[in-house]
Amino acid sequence: MFGICNLAIIPLRFEPSDRSEIVSQVLFGEHFEILEQLKQWSKIKLQFDDYEGWVDSKQYQIILESEYNQLSQDVIVLNADLIEYITGPNNLLLPIPLGSSLSFLNHSDINNSNFNFEGAKISGTKNKNSIVSSAFMYLNAPYLWGGKTPFGIDCSGFTQMVYKLNGYKLLRDATQQSKQGEALSFIEESEPGDLAFFDNEEGKIIHVGIIMEDNYIIHSSGKVRVDRLDHLGIYNAEVNKHTHKLRVIKKII
Repeated sequence: MFGICNLAIIPLRFEPSDRSEIVSQVLFGEHFEILEQLKQWSKIKLQFDDYEGWVDSKQYQIILESEYNQLSQDVIVLNADLIEYITGPNNLLLPIPLGSSLSFLNHSDINNSNFNFEGAKISGTKNKNSIVSSAFMYLNAPYLWGGKTPFGIDCSGFTQMVYKLNGYKLLRDATQQSKQGEALSFIEESEPGDLAFFDNEEGKIIHVGIIMEDNYIIHSSGKVRVDRLDHLGIYNAEVNKHTHKLRVIKKII
């Protein structure tokens, strides 16, 4: 079975329970495979990044396998504004966040609610210098574990969504993203838009951010913020210390 998110944002949980940890979010228009169904819950795998988790079975629309395959082949079209509105019959007004998927709106067999969108759209691959510009759309967004929107976002959700807006695919978690791309030996080799990864005392990758010009980095820690980056890691001038230990820099584009 297959499905599509027809609500603004739904939580993707670690276990089939409202009390379970939110590991990610499913944004409007994202489609997925349904792996398992319980009475009230469905285990799904998102088509975009193969990420798995549990969603409330009342919070999505069933689609056919042929429709899933069609959406998977379509050019990805995304909402390009911080927040926009889907309209529909009977004065329906549905707010959707930045990065929501709009491709299915052109398929009348899937868009059986007659949704309509008149806001700004973005699609296709952009130049690497657009990465940092897109990142600033999330500036000051509060940190939220599992979040993917300007209303709450985690470090890897931030990098994934920024790259997605520019037409590039990153996996969901920082550890997964750290295995993508080409490793660089020094900060001096990096360019704006490259990714910097940081580890804990056990050597596990726990954080990621986007490198900017002049040894700055934009990342989600407490909020999406800009800090200094050096060979040791991220230096936070507000607390006057390094907060994250640099592990590796990756060139994705």
